[in-house]
Amino acid sequence: MTELKVVVSDPKTGKSYQKVIADNAFAGKKLKQKVKGDDIGLEGYELEITGGSDDAGFPMREDIDGTIRKRALLTSGVGIRTKTRTDKEQGIRIRKSVAANTVHQKTAQVNLKILTYGAKPVEEILGKKEEPKA
Repeated sequence: MTELKVVVSDPKTGKSYQKVIADNAFAGKKLKQKVKGDDIGLEGYELEITGGSDDAGFPMREDIDGTIRKRALLTSGVGIRTKTRTDKEQGIRIRKSVAANTVHQKTAQVNLKILTYGAKPVEEILGKKEEPKA
């Protein structure tokens, strides 16, 4: 199995913490689904999957089901940047490649948001550990 980068965001402080896990504990889970933090070392925490990307860097999109990568016809949202359009250009759709909404083997990154906090602060569990200088 490949490594999975997990980015946990704390809505109280606005900070994000990154952790790499060896096994994909979120395989089969979909975007907006609630998961327990025990899988990544956050005992007592409840998290929500808010996004992610696959091994090629394509973002996960909520409205495409499955574990595939698809070229979707998009007007706005995840995976597309829109410029300020004039009246003549409104309604233009662009075909872009995006990943589907289910975490699978080729998912490289998963973004999580904390919903319920545990006993220990998240800074203490996932924060940077400073090494003493020799």
